[in-house]
Amino acid sequence: QVQLVESGGGLVQPGGSLSLSCAASGISFSADFMGWHRQVSGKEREMVSVSTRNDVKVYAKFVNGRFTISRDVAQNTVSLQMNSLEPEDTAIYYCYVKHSGTEYWGQGTQVTVSA
Repeated sequence: QVQLVESGGGLVQPGGSLSLSCAASGISFSADFMGWHRQVSGKEREMVSVSTRNDVKVYAKFVNGRFTISRDVAQNTVSLQMNSLEPEDTAIYYCYVKHSGTEYWGQGTQVTVSA
């Protein structure tokens, strides 16, 4: 059974930084995609950043150079370094894996950006 466990969320002031990490277990393959989505309260879940198995990195436009995704294909881990956080980044952040058309999600970790 595939399990994704996130860590690293929390409360940070505007302009601050947070790092999210996700460890995938129960995976016997190198996933096609690993990354992060988020859901702002009252809105639909949206992609933040994903990394392909060949280390191609994709970012949402709102990231605007502030976030950096890192992936260890061999260890099945993915991290997201978030800098220059804004109140609009407040959301639940979900670790995401997609392989051969099947999606897997973590339980989510809350990120709150507030003074």
